[in-house]
Amino acid sequence: MKRQTQQIALTAFVLAPLVVLVLLCWAIAVSIREPRKMDVPPVGAGAGNTGGANAIGELIAHGSAKPRHEQEPPAQPAAGQVEPESLPQGFILIVEDKTSKANPASPIYLASNYGNWNPADPAFKLEPQSDMKWRILVKRPAGRTDRMEFKFTRGAWELEELNADMTPPKNRTLPLLDAASIKDGEPPKIELVVQHWGDEKPENAAKVSADPYREIKAVGTLRRLQVQGGASTAAGTLRELLVWLPPGYDDPSNAAAKYPVLYMHDGQNIFEKPANVPGEWRADETAQELITKGRMSPAIIVGIPHSGAGRLSEYLPVAALDKVHPEGDVHIAWLMREVMPRVERAFRVKTGPEYTGIGGSSLGAAIALYGATQHPDVFGLVLAESLPLRSGNAKAWDEWLAGVKTWPRKVYLGMGGNETGDSGKNLDRNRAYVEAVQALDRTLEKAGLGPDRRLLIVDAAATHNEEAWAKRLPQALSFLFPPPMDGTK
Repeated sequence: MKRQTQQIALTAFVLAPLVVLVLLCWAIAVSIREPRKMDVPPVGAGAGNTGGANAIGELIAHGSAKPRHEQEPPAQPAAGQVEPESLPQGFILIVEDKTSKANPASPIYLASNYGNWNPADPAFKLEPQSDMKWRILVKRPAGRTDRMEFKFTRGAWELEELNADMTPPKNRTLPLLDAASIKDGEPPKIELVVQHWGDEKPENAAKVSADPYREIKAVGTLRRLQVQGGASTAAGTLRELLVWLPPGYDDPSNAAAKYPVLYMHDGQNIFEKPANVPGEWRADETAQELITKGRMSPAIIVGIPHSGAGRLSEYLPVAALDKVHPEGDVHIAWLMREVMPRVERAFRVKTGPEYTGIGGSSLGAAIALYGATQHPDVFGLVLAESLPLRSGNAKAWDEWLAGVKTWPRKVYLGMGGNETGDSGKNLDRNRAYVEAVQALDRTLEKAGLGPDRRLLIVDAAATHNEEAWAKRLPQALSFLFPPPMDGTK
């Protein structure tokens, strides 16, 4: 018996290393098949795919966005290869523009996950060479370990690079380099080619170069107002406000009537679908139908276009996004100083917080809610879709909301259950976004906003896009501008 026990113990001792090795191999295989990775939620809303017209994916913190197309999987280094981004001296991109359309007045920019997918970031502007090619020295931002994904633009997503067949390319990634060919301290050169640009497509060229006073096919009456200035890169620039007027506004019988007003951010796609933008809010069609059917009080809707490359800064109220300076206070000051007086002089607008709304989606929603909490005596009504309260530094968003002293009179909150996409790997991120807006709704309730003063709609199947915002818009408008009980205006 003793001898048998010794034999069993000896066998176990010999097999133990083999068992450990098998378990280790199994663990490695599982980790390869199921990498732990969560997509970074989008914060764009109104800009194509970045700071422009309704971007559904801008880089937040240290994740990567997909401005328009799926990313190519980055190549994995083999023995003797090196990732250009890992080089301390950086690398140089040399770009040949086959069209020769790039020039000092319309230079080439590197739009990437290293620069918040900004299509016109001065820090990523390429410089012309004497041989008509363009170049830029790129170094990995401090603290990052991910591969760079990028596209080239000429300052806007309507001017992004195109393939030879005039289709938008997938996000580029850098080729791996032969480590033996790299000299110490000398940035290697990587040569790339751009075949075409977005303004070579007729529909884009019309948007980029057409008369700004072109006819917009809107339901009802749409007018334009020119305003100047703004936050970030918008200082000194001109913008065209798009002002939608309710049915009957120009009727002689209504000549003395005044109307409440809703100021909407990312105004480029409130009433129309610009080029390279997934959709529009359909605010004109929706408001026209609601008013005609008596489900909404007649109101004026003002679409305020963003400033393009400066959108992230002008719409950011707190320091929540990496390397983006928040200029929300400057933007709101400009809105009250320049935009609102201009609208009030040109149209019959009711003044006072009970008649003045402010809204938007994603960062446009964040700056709308921020403006109303900073100036509740000016903005009493808020329309906030897809608030990005878990993008970037969640603590910064939470600290801002915790410090609010006075809330606006009425707040509409909309959120999709699949804000970051419906893939199973996004479940935790999607849940975090929904829980954040639900927590905000509870805060409003504790602040005294009853069911008649707050409305939260969570659409479990909806994602972060214009289709979702347009679908929920009827409920938002009917809530913020309910029809008068006595039928008067």
